[in-house]
Amino acid sequence: MDNGSCCLIEGDPISQVMPPLLILAFVLGALGNGIALCGFCFHMKTWKPSTIYLFNLAVADFLLMVCLPFRTDYYRRHRQWAFKDIPCRVALFMLAMNRAGSIVFLTVVAVDRYFKVVHPHHMVNTISNRTAAAIVCALWTLVILGTLYLLMESHLCVQDQTVSCESFIMESANGWHDIMFQLEFFLPLSIILFCSCRIIWSLKQRQQLARQVRMKRATRFIMVVAVVFIMCYLPSVSARLYFLWTVPSSTCDPSVHVALHVTLSFTYMNSMLDPLVYYFSSPSFPKFYTKLKICSLRPRRSGHSTTQGTEEMPVSDLCHKSCIRLADNCQRQSAVQWDLETC
Repeated sequence: MDNGSCCLIEGDPISQVMPPLLILAFVLGALGNGIALCGFCFHMKTWKPSTIYLFNLAVADFLLMVCLPFRTDYYRRHRQWAFKDIPCRVALFMLAMNRAGSIVFLTVVAVDRYFKVVHPHHMVNTISNRTAAAIVCALWTLVILGTLYLLMESHLCVQDQTVSCESFIMESANGWHDIMFQLEFFLPLSIILFCSCRIIWSLKQRQQLARQVRMKRATRFIMVVAVVFIMCYLPSVSARLYFLWTVPSSTCDPSVHVALHVTLSFTYMNSMLDPLVYYFSSPSFPKFYTKLKICSLRPRRSGHSTTQGTEEMPVSDLCHKSCIRLADNCQRQSAVQWDLETC
């Protein structure tokens, strides 16, 4: 990156706005996706292709969250990159790769639900876990190849003793980076909206035949996917398109510069909000969260029982055993309902 291609904004309002947003996204996103990964690894007894897609979505989101502390430190230092060239390349590559991976698997989840609801007898619904794993590997390969260019060149910009690390150049179009940024939004958006409309239309047509609870769950699920995607990615795409349309008059314009950085942080919010997709994807996840809540209450009940009289001990033991049985029943039923309620 040429020295003249990075902009220094007087007062640097970006460094004041970005750290709180990134810290919020990191804390909630790492916690939500970490719990989701625990649910996949230790709670799911029956894995299906839809489970594999959701698991990879959680992996991409969690890896994206891991990168945010480096960007938070970068903005806290007033966009002074404290590391060298290679860490800058790796950080930007990891952000772009996992953001693209999150978009890809969110789209795949929507397509998978589309076939299950609109075309329940299609052969796509009968693929094996091995085939689904092969699809996942192919998608990860495409995502890595599509973002590998970020590792090929330096993104450091030295100006007035300030070393910045940015993937976007604020004085001109960015070629392949801009193409990927726009393609990652408009292509998945068209697919998600198509799947959403077809699913809602199909469920309304079969309203008399389908169970009301299943119809509401499927509708909520696809609406959550569409709303989360649009809300998180549309602002940044709009800001970047506005910049491209108004170059060179908007070059290093403070308002445009701040708008692009802040709206880019909204794309990280998508990974923070994706646990909502897991919650609405299957009855297994609400029951898994209920099980976690029950487990968190066990130590309190155990400690409370030691302060009671000897005549209350049988009641405490009975409540403790009831909680254990309830959690075990939820675990056994979740595997069955995962198969019965895929819609």
